[in-house]
Amino acid sequence: MLDWANVRSKLSSRVGELRKLSPDTVDAYRMAGGAGAKTGHLDEKTRELISLAVAVTTRCDGCIAVHSAKAVKEGATREEIAEALGVAVAMNTGAAVVFSARVLDALDSVEGAR
Repeated sequence: MLDWANVRSKLSSRVGELRKLSPDTVDAYRMAGGAGAKTGHLDEKTRELISLAVAVTTRCDGCIAVHSAKAVKEGATREEIAEALGVAVAMNTGAAVVFSARVLDALDSVEGAR
């Protein structure tokens, strides 16, 4: 398994380097990331649980490293995190079912052309 503290540290360093090279890109990312929090409709713990579920569905190790630490800081329990991850698993399997139907649709168009 990964050394997640090291992943966070290296990621922070590289993002800092990217910011020096392209400050508007990183600043826009930070603005987009913080925009939802300004509405105040979700608490920070909930936002971090959602972030972890999305991190799993997008397969982003950096997101996992950052948001797992933030979720714990915001008081998320292992059980709450596991439930959020269960949603991610369900969404991924649901998407696989939907895209399987798309394959069948594509097959119909190919078979119809025979």
